[in-house]
Amino acid sequence: MRTALAGALLVTGLAIVSCGGNGNAAAANGQVTVVYEDDAAMSPEHRQAVAAIRKSRVLEQTADWVNKTVVLPHDLTVKVTDKVPPGVTDAVTQPDGRTIYVPPAFLVQLKGALGNVVKTVKRPALFPEAQYNVDDLTALSTQFILGHEMGHALQRQLALPNLGLEEDAADGFASFHTVNEVGPGPSLAAALLFDELARREGKLTLEGFSSDHPVTQQRVFNFLCHLEGSDRNKYREPLVDAGYLPKTRAPLCPQAWAMLDYGWWTQLKPHFSRAFKDEGDKTQGNAHDRLIAETKAFEKELDKIRSGQ
Repeated sequence: MRTALAGALLVTGLAIVSCGGNGNAAAANGQVTVVYEDDAAMSPEHRQAVAAIRKSRVLEQTADWVNKTVVLPHDLTVKVTDKVPPGVTDAVTQPDGRTIYVPPAFLVQLKGALGNVVKTVKRPALFPEAQYNVDDLTALSTQFILGHEMGHALQRQLALPNLGLEEDAADGFASFHTVNEVGPGPSLAAALLFDELARREGKLTLEGFSSDHPVTQQRVFNFLCHLEGSDRNKYREPLVDAGYLPKTRAPLCPQAWAMLDYGWWTQLKPHFSRAFKDEGDKTQGNAHDRLIAETKAFEKELDKIRSGQ
């Protein structure tokens, strides 16, 4: 992710935190590890934000899922550190896919933006009241952002083919992973965050329009569309009827989610770990069946959609 709030040299004095492997791969198989810089080496103003993320274990949850699900050719380290190269201001993945950097200053910026969200934005009914606070919103949005960076890392380490921009695919992985494995929280938190960032950006510039990232506000609706499409019965009322996702976009979302879900399972299938293969093959097959069903359903609705435009 590179927003207006965008990796790094090897760091010393780091505390390594869990993320065990899948247990069935040879020693040479890559593993994802989360590493936090020691407090003594970290700027004091960053420690509280990092402590909250570390306590939430959202980074470890994503790392553990990758370790369980796929076999990587190389180790991948997620580094939460102040020691980043010049110009790095937010979470970023190195070109070889072996390192993801999460600068603590970036976490502080997220926390500030989401603090304003809590103060100025009415809580969506779908979002639990107990989690509508700065620390939980920051943890959930950070989990989504790590999902984006993990999408980059998987594409680069596994040399996955893209049919579009890599940034779109990385956003798609964030939705694919968090909706399937965590639930609606990360997508909702990310939508609230990116909506706030879009407001702060103000009028779009040539640089914004020409970026390899989608326009920030567009990303908000993409996140919500994939979430709504994952379970229309569950999410239509709180997202579409409540006005968060436009009714003109909503009919496209079930098929869009089905394509995303099947697409990522299919991309990952050749790389499933032995321990996950049976479950993964079944899940990928179910995703294929759903894509066929959603495509047929969309075909029946298409004339109705077009006539209403």
